Amino acid sequence: MDTYSFLRELADSWVLLAMFAFFIGAGVWAFWPGLRQSREDASMIPFRNETPRTVSTDPSGTRRPAPDLKKGPTDD
Repeated sequence: MDTYSFLRELADSWVLLAMFAFFIGAGVWAFWPGLRQSREDASMIPFRNETPRTVSTDPSGTRRPAPDLKKGPTDD
């Protein structure tokens, strides 16, 4: 058996199986319940150094902080 045929059989069987197992393992690891806080922290990276918005709502030009967008309508 020449080298090409051997490598072709290896790629068609075991390497394919290894890549599939890696794909499934990466998906399980990414959505593992214990990593939820890490995922949430990573998703907020673009907003870490952001300064709070201010909104001028009254005619005198007084600037007030914008409402908190993370709070829902029932949160106080």
